[in-house]
Amino acid sequence: MASRIDQDQEWLLNCLNATLDPNEEIRSLAEASLYQASLQPGFGVALSKVAANKELPFGLRQLAAVLLKQFIKKHWHESEESFEPPAVSTEEKEVIRRLLLPSLDDSHRKICTAISMAIASIAVYDWPENWPDLLPFLLKLINDRTNVSGVHGALRCLALLSGDLDDTVVPTLVPFLFPCLHTIVSSPQNYDNYLRTKALTIVYSCMSMLGIMSGVYKTEISALITPMLKSWMDQFSVILEQPVQPEDPDNWSLRMEVLKCLNQFVQNFSSLNESEFMVIVGPLWQTFVTSLSVYVRSSIECIDDPYVDRYDSDGAEKSLDSFVIQLFEFLMTIVGSAKLMKVFKNNIKELAYYTIAFLQMTEQQVHTWSSDANQFVADEDDATYSCRVSGVLLLEQVVSSFGSEGIYAIIDAMRERFNESEREKAAGSVAWWRIRESILFALAALSDQLLEAEASGLISVNLGNLVEQIVTKDVGTGVHEYPFLYARIFTSVAKFSSVISHGVLEHFLHAAIRGVGMNVPSPVKIGACQALSQLLPEANKKNIQPELMGLFSSLTDLLHQASDETLHLVLETLQASIKAVHEAAVSFESVVSPVVLNMWALHVSDPFLSIDAIEVLEALKNAPGGIHPLVSRILPHIGPILNKPYQQPDGLVAGSLDLVTMLLKNAPSDVIKAIYDTCFDAVIQIVLQSDDHSEMQNATQCLASFISGGREEILSWAADSGFTMRSLLDAASRLLDPDLESSGSLFVGSYILHLILHLPLQMAIHIRDLVGALVRRMQSAQIVVLKSSLLLIFARLVHMSLPHVEQFIDMLIGIPAQGYENSFVYVMSEWTRQQGEIQGAYQIKVTASALALLLSTRHAELNKVNVQGHLKSSAGITTRSKAKLAPDQWTLVPLPVKILALLADTVIEFQEQAMADDEESDWEEIQGGVAESNDSLLYSAADSSFGRTTYDQLEAMAKAYDENEEDGDDDDLLSVSDQLNGINLVNYLGDFFVKFVDGDRQLFDHLCQSLAQAQRDAIQTLLRR
Repeated sequence: MASRIDQDQEWLLNCLNATLDPNEEIRSLAEASLYQASLQPGFGVALSKVAANKELPFGLRQLAAVLLKQFIKKHWHESEESFEPPAVSTEEKEVIRRLLLPSLDDSHRKICTAISMAIASIAVYDWPENWPDLLPFLLKLINDRTNVSGVHGALRCLALLSGDLDDTVVPTLVPFLFPCLHTIVSSPQNYDNYLRTKALTIVYSCMSMLGIMSGVYKTEISALITPMLKSWMDQFSVILEQPVQPEDPDNWSLRMEVLKCLNQFVQNFSSLNESEFMVIVGPLWQTFVTSLSVYVRSSIECIDDPYVDRYDSDGAEKSLDSFVIQLFEFLMTIVGSAKLMKVFKNNIKELAYYTIAFLQMTEQQVHTWSSDANQFVADEDDATYSCRVSGVLLLEQVVSSFGSEGIYAIIDAMRERFNESEREKAAGSVAWWRIRESILFALAALSDQLLEAEASGLISVNLGNLVEQIVTKDVGTGVHEYPFLYARIFTSVAKFSSVISHGVLEHFLHAAIRGVGMNVPSPVKIGACQALSQLLPEANKKNIQPELMGLFSSLTDLLHQASDETLHLVLETLQASIKAVHEAAVSFESVVSPVVLNMWALHVSDPFLSIDAIEVLEALKNAPGGIHPLVSRILPHIGPILNKPYQQPDGLVAGSLDLVTMLLKNAPSDVIKAIYDTCFDAVIQIVLQSDDHSEMQNATQCLASFISGGREEILSWAADSGFTMRSLLDAASRLLDPDLESSGSLFVGSYILHLILHLPLQMAIHIRDLVGALVRRMQSAQIVVLKSSLLLIFARLVHMSLPHVEQFIDMLIGIPAQGYENSFVYVMSEWTRQQGEIQGAYQIKVTASALALLLSTRHAELNKVNVQGHLKSSAGITTRSKAKLAPDQWTLVPLPVKILALLADTVIEFQEQAMADDEESDWEEIQGGVAESNDSLLYSAADSSFGRTTYDQLEAMAKAYDENEEDGDDDDLLSVSDQLNGINLVNYLGDFFVKFVDGDRQLFDHLCQSLAQAQRDAIQTLLRR
């Protein structure tokens, strides 16, 4: 061995050994030496030689291979973000590639994996152009049945590479590769489950790429795959038909890859007919049914090992849960397929019956959630990736696909499982509650679908009686013994409160109120809080009046005990409680607000919890008589914070500004004046002096609230009559500074709009200077949202210039803009580029109607401006390298054409929404009739009115759009105070088009010639009204 190791290699081996030394000083010195060596020519070759030398110790070889992968990432290709000079020379790259390939058949799997990862890292840059022999070598290695280690190495390398195989490689590779892979998968006597799984991983990656390609090359891909389908489906059935065994993670992984491949076949290849698919139905059902008993013993009862959070040597998960989740995903695909769902038509109840059992809480979940209430709340709220969630998604798909038939089947399965749990309970089983809880979990998850189906007459089940039967059975059962069952009872009653009898509802409402304050396990308190959030708004206020003080005291006590997720839940419950007792809430202000303010101060740097706390305080503020005591309590603390911002902890100033903004919203004049006296000047100084973007953003919003609430009256509150206006203009000047980072100016658009809407006379003399500042700020803006908000100001100024819009255009023409002929050219270039991205009903109304006003002027300057048209299409697939060499290119079109196109696009958006709503309602009508043949179902859909959208539909959609937007609160101060928000945009555009045609038909026809047919049709829809 010594003869094969030169002096440099000896040094490298010693260095690698030293990095493993327990002495930190020796380790640090060795790591520094290796770093210096990595900057010298030949280091990559030296690492490759060590990794490839089978006579060296395993640990050193593995370490060398790992370092080699890192070396490749840093030094192989200069275009990479992680690149560090020097780059590896072409000669050294050739030597490294040559050394690594023969090492793929190493008997040590971890070495093989490490070398495979190094090869895959190189292949990303060099293959196929600079490494044409890579794939032939791997295919040759796979076909050598005498060299199992080589097969492993080649499969591992191909599995890593397969994710990067593109549409130019996969179609030519599949005919040669798939037969090799099929041989491996179908030869359990020669290859273990690990190798068979890796082979299927490659099949899955290739099928995923072919599935993407099938959208364009459907015929070619079908011709490629169809001859192979039968052999693969037969092999999949062989794997799935054997009963699932406990504690066999390699077999679970193999089945999981089979299911992933089947998912690709079903989703992407319509050539798969029913007869070919039926081959796997029986084996699939066998896998589904037998996996339940294994899952119950392993995960639910924890008798056998479920291999939770276990991974193979390549980092792939091998747990039972991941296999079951994949099983549910494939079943969802089948049930959701119009062609294949019929295979389960006669077994829907059985499918639901077994699925409900999978929804049982596992022993690990019971342990985790019992000891960590935060995790319980987080997993409940976030629908964490789990078998329970996947199982519910399958049941939801059953309802969506089979309609009433699916609902009846699920409810029958629930009743059968309920009766089983009754028998288990009577027999003294300690686990009887799990299946009961899973039934309620499924009911609650499906509640929206079930209640809608019953309300529409699609089903006649009497859901209220069903839920009552289940929940009342366990009244009086030990709450300490079965806390999760009680938690689920509370949330289920809340979900079905609209159909549950008054007496039962009252019982559980009072039980939830008492439960919050009792010494019961955390899950019960959590369930009670979740129920109260939903039940209190509809509760009889007289009946709960005697318990209110106890409820608020209990909730504020819980705030002291809660943290993170549970704190969020308690604050949410507190907010719902305050809103529910609206008139009486002021009585509890002295109990609630001090505790909530303390929570807010403790968690002010947490954006979610601080917002939750502010929303509780806002609910108190909005209660009759609540605002004055709340403001009196808050102002003495907030004033000193804002006046000495540099002395405060991180986040406190920004949070305090949020709190002040909340107090100002819809406040009476005397409250705004009190806040002004305490805070106004401090807020101005924060805008002028702070470098903290969060503080500047919140201060900007706070000033906008001052203007919105105080209006012109605010100008008279200072001793110096001009102080307030000067301060507001100074703040605007800072926020519009083109050198200020965009994030600091993020809300300046809304602020400026409040100035020009509420102080129009005072702002009129500054408009020209304001426009110049807006242009400069917009040109330096790096955030699209900021640009859009500034464009909204220009749009509003267009409206304010009526009836002399042409004068506003002239003013823009007279203001310079860097890099453009004038500000008008720049603003219209940006505006027409951004219009399609503008969000919000108010914003779209103002900008679209302003564009119509600009076009209606027929100003001579309009025709002189060319703006961005449509994207020029490029031949072939755009790769990353091609995109760098040839960036997107756009056509140029005259401004009037672009404006007309954008207005037509606005109408098209309303049309598409109207048609989408029609489709949804038509689907709901035919959804219950799954028992009909596919032909009749398709006939029903085709018979629906999916034709041309009428003007009445568009007008109705515009009204509905406005109503939906009113539910939100984005820029609500603006939208409420601006009369333009009352525009029905479809009516407005209809009037505009009619007047434009009447005024200059020739110009209109000329502009329309440059529009797409869909755009012309949209305009004609409005003209035909």
